[in-house]
Amino acid sequence: MSLHIENYGDGEPLVLLHGWGMHSGIWNNIVPPLSQHFRVYCVDLPGHGRSKRRLGALDTLDSIVDELSLQFTGQMNLCGWSLGGLVAMRWAQREQLRVQRLALVASTPCFTKREDWHFGMEAETLRQFGAELEKDHVATLRRFLSLQVRGSENERELLMDMRSRLFSHGQPEVEALRGGLEILREVDLRPELGSILQPTLLIAGERDKLTPPEASIYLSQALSKARLVEIAGAAHTPFLSHPEIFVKQITDFMHERI
Repeated sequence: MSLHIENYGDGEPLVLLHGWGMHSGIWNNIVPPLSQHFRVYCVDLPGHGRSKRRLGALDTLDSIVDELSLQFTGQMNLCGWSLGGLVAMRWAQREQLRVQRLALVASTPCFTKREDWHFGMEAETLRQFGAELEKDHVATLRRFLSLQVRGSENERELLMDMRSRLFSHGQPEVEALRGGLEILREVDLRPELGSILQPTLLIAGERDKLTPPEASIYLSQALSKARLVEIAGAAHTPFLSHPEIFVKQITDFMHERI
């Protein structure tokens, strides 16, 4: 089954990949200015928004990339936020010739804290999200929104904005939410970062509680062609809290000579 994809503007392709529990409508504020420079593709990931999961499909990082890869031909640039950043990294690793540039927003190679990785979420926090998901997925998603904006400038306004967007493309499928949480709990891309060779822009929120700036600093050192921008006053959604800065950073980066 084809994914729901909307596209705007003309120019080089720029594919926007959203985070867990959300949909492509999260990008609505920045699509108009970006579409003045690029052909912007807004994707609802499998089981999210208006995209349905394939019957019997596995919700793994590679299965998501498989479905995305079938929808796009030719070369492209990727911008992945949060969970979408993991998808973008895997896609870039697998398709070196097709993925030209990579922008990773409030993302990390490993979402879960481990003995040798202190820049992630507590495993117990993710376990609790999983347990709560089975009881009331709507309440769980709303709670997750509050974590994403915590500490940001204009926190209250951002939370109201995200709540208004949450189900504007329909509710995500619970199976897709389960699969996404499993990806967040289990995936660790640190050993594979050396095989991501594309120029990469890392955008971190100074006040991010879910993927702290230290994770982006690690990525900036582990990736061969990466540079880091930390946005002061931003938490996990810098494209919502600081859209002008975000758009300028993306536009400048995509127009740089390789």
